[in-house]
Amino acid sequence: MTEPLLRLDDVRATLQLRGTEQVLLNGVSFTIEAGEALGLVGESGSGKSLTTRAITRMLDPGFRVSGEITFDGTSVLGMNAAQLRRYRVGDVGMIFQDPRAHVNPVHTVGDFLTEALVHTRGVRRDEAERRAVVLLDEVGVRNAEQRLRQYPHELSGGLLQRVMIASVLLAEPRLILADEPTTALDVTAQSDVMAILDEQRRARGLALLFITHDLELAAACCDRLAVMYAGEIVEQGTHVYDAPTHPYTVELMGARPSIDERHARLPVLRYNRETHEMLKAQA
Repeated sequence: MTEPLLRLDDVRATLQLRGTEQVLLNGVSFTIEAGEALGLVGESGSGKSLTTRAITRMLDPGFRVSGEITFDGTSVLGMNAAQLRRYRVGDVGMIFQDPRAHVNPVHTVGDFLTEALVHTRGVRRDEAERRAVVLLDEVGVRNAEQRLRQYPHELSGGLLQRVMIASVLLAEPRLILADEPTTALDVTAQSDVMAILDEQRRARGLALLFITHDLELAAACCDRLAVMYAGEIVEQGTHVYDAPTHPYTVELMGARPSIDERHARLPVLRYNRETHEMLKAQA
């Protein structure tokens, strides 16, 4: 049996806050195979983004992380500085919610796209730009050569998120972490960006951890779903969207809007920490 590309085993992240230890990730465990897409869903504050930061070891120094995170059989928590740099730059690519918050506004799009190739991999500037133009065209950015000379403020949110996708693909990662990459976009742009990301991922055989509030979108573009609540994975598998079994997942599914059903108001999510602890005690 082959080792999964990414494995999280009983990962806990704690933080000292006002003299007490707060548990923010509590025994998170899941795997992602090479070429597989896993959708991580759950309400705000459940620990989804914190999980991606644990995977990339980008948590603040005050956090204490235990358990095991392995990438292709190598312990991420045990990596030295050089190994961690290669892991972040080459093995894992990160797509964030708001592209404007992660692109330097005083640098051109071309500088942003080619910086890692030129300074980290020693690729010549003209070759790096050629690769960038090819990828921009593949992700649906027209007039790619002209876009390289523009600044981030000259691009729409949808175009800039496509630039972000191109920047990740240029690094040729094996795993993409997409943290709600369509939240800041309008509905039409959301659909286009996700279609591009899914198409490019499948074409390149990349693994994906897709974080979203949109259960239907996650079900449409992911092989499996994992549901998170209060820093824990409460349910995961291929059955989650069509036949959820955990009470939180059932209520989460019931609270989503639907064009097929008419409601005076959407159901209220009643699942809370007290219910969560009671169910854990009974398990």
